[in-house]
Amino acid sequence: MFEQSFKNIDNELHKDAGCSTEMDYIEQTSWLLFLKYLEDLENNRAMEAELNGKKYTPIIDENYTWSSWAYPKTADGKLDYHKAMTGDDLVNFVRDKLWPYLAHFKELAEAADTLEYKIGVIFSELRNKINDGYILRTVINIMQEMRFQTSEEKHELSELYEGKIQNMGNSGRNGGEYYTPRPLIRAIINVVQPKLGDKIYDGACGSAGFLVEAFNYLKESKQLTVDELEILQKKTLYGKEFKPLPYIIAIMNMILHGVEAPNIIRKDTLSENIMAVQTKDQFNVILANPPFGAATSKSDIQNFPIKTSETAYMFIQHFIKYLKAGGNAGVVIKNTFLSNGDATEVRRELLESCNLYAVLDLPAKVFSAGVKTVVLFFKKGEPTKKIWYYQLNLDRNLGKTNPLNENDLADFLECFKEQKETENSWFVDLKDVNPDTLDLSVKNPNKSDEVVYREPKDIIAEIEQLDAESAEILAKIKELM
Repeated sequence: MFEQSFKNIDNELHKDAGCSTEMDYIEQTSWLLFLKYLEDLENNRAMEAELNGKKYTPIIDENYTWSSWAYPKTADGKLDYHKAMTGDDLVNFVRDKLWPYLAHFKELAEAADTLEYKIGVIFSELRNKINDGYILRTVINIMQEMRFQTSEEKHELSELYEGKIQNMGNSGRNGGEYYTPRPLIRAIINVVQPKLGDKIYDGACGSAGFLVEAFNYLKESKQLTVDELEILQKKTLYGKEFKPLPYIIAIMNMILHGVEAPNIIRKDTLSENIMAVQTKDQFNVILANPPFGAATSKSDIQNFPIKTSETAYMFIQHFIKYLKAGGNAGVVIKNTFLSNGDATEVRRELLESCNLYAVLDLPAKVFSAGVKTVVLFFKKGEPTKKIWYYQLNLDRNLGKTNPLNENDLADFLECFKEQKETENSWFVDLKDVNPDTLDLSVKNPNKSDEVVYREPKDIIAEIEQLDAESAEILAKIKELM
């Protein structure tokens, strides 16, 4: 129903000089979709209040509602062309009036976990890139047909939106850092197995893939009562994201999947001093794929007991500190963490304070950047004694048109359940690991690294055969001349 609408919107944005990439397309679609959602949400809340004999006070003033500035209607429900702005009038209204009004919600909101605050943050950080007011009018008209009324409509929109996020992840530049393949996320969640009532956290949530999949996992785990659904909606899923584009994508992605007011904070996670973390701040489950690279500022380094300029190593310290005793984590990280000398003390902290019970070694090209990664599975509260490794070996090359799928991870999940030792899985006893380097590199003992060279006589025989075939071909060519 909505697939063609998304395609038509992309086709329109492609014509606009202000939008040139998949990231631009999803950014501009997101803020418009967000405002359309707010209109439907406010209408639903008003109807519920009326049914209960209560009065509902809207969040958005009437002049700035979708049905006022974006799609005013005539008495028969069609677009009122006399009131509907277009061209420069529409672009100027969005830039000079709508945007400042919505951005001001950041100062007016009572708390960071309110919908008002999220509105303010989104419109403080983003900007309208659609320069042509006629294109903007066409996009709005297309989006007007998108509704959030039924669960079927929300499900279709969420699936299509996920597809747009994946396209952004495949488009290169910085898009890939916001997208983790969903089959991998689901496999990680199946290992960690969060329970209803757990507080689940992703401190680098990107497009909120882990939080969305955790929501789906728990929602489908049993028939939820009204109270349980309330807990899942409001007191289960928590995230932080520093960059404005993934922040709005995360908010929109969770909304489309059924979380009305996502607990995602716009914040630099590494700016927090982890030495000040208290028990009340901790979480039962951590699921994440943090970024790697140099720290954003020197002041970040001072927030961690083990000093390092690599953000991924800071995030590991952050996650250890934020995980409750008995809590469980699944974290994707660059595979060099297992052996890099700069990470030795971080590994020591992980092994001493947590049970690193499993390591999943992933092939290159699972991520669009082609970086080799591993997944660390660990529980806090007791030291590591033995680690189960699984090396994911596939019989094909991964890529944009041939991504990781559920079947690729089926054997891993089966072997994990039974803690099997196979040609792709094995155990490492920590007593056998060098205590100074704590090198945890993936070294499959069931596969030989030895290169088998052919005998010289075999090589010579092949050369002679190729020479004979070449001579035969040349002879036939001469006959034809």
